[in-house]
Amino acid sequence: MDIVCLDLEGVLVPEIWIAFAERTGIQEFRRTTRDEPDYGKLMRYRIDLLDRHGLGLREIEAAIAGIEPLDGAREFLDDLRRRVQTIIISDTFTQFAGPLMAKLGYPTLFCNELEVSPEGRITGYRLRCEQSKLTTVKALQSCGFETIAAGDSFNDIAMIRASKAGVLFRTTDAIRAANPDLPAVETYADFKKEIFNVLGG
Repeated sequence: MDIVCLDLEGVLVPEIWIAFAERTGIQEFRRTTRDEPDYGKLMRYRIDLLDRHGLGLREIEAAIAGIEPLDGAREFLDDLRRRVQTIIISDTFTQFAGPLMAKLGYPTLFCNELEVSPEGRITGYRLRCEQSKLTTVKALQSCGFETIAAGDSFNDIAMIRASKAGVLFRTTDAIRAANPDLPAVETYADFKKEIFNVLGG
């Protein structure tokens, strides 16, 4: 039994923090897991930056309200879900994800949770589990599933490597060069072809 495990940001929707950077004009928020493999370090950087600029959850939610799925993402996901069980495993947060899941047809999402003060200040975060993408893939495998994984960033590589097959989607040159054995695609048509080939055409 196969199950496809997809990353969210950069694969199905634009990067939330980049959209936030564009909305606020604060370019430091453009830093993502494509740039910083250490997620804890990245989140400490983001929370500190929010505090320095007096920004919180309300401002991020306003940016998220304007985000639409990437062109072709909803159709790609619908085609995939008709063929194979599919879940999204993301390092995003429940507080961010609701509007995006509605626009994607409410797929299954495993993600994390923010700690937010009554005033809307982001004070921390709670991981669903350590190394959540890799841990989830291994848990699915322990239940009898064979996983096919896909993503675009450093934090997706472990779940891809642990799966029977994997795909890099619209990744960076550096990640592609570091993983020359992994198929790397730029279009949803090629993305779907790679996954369907693993499933037997």
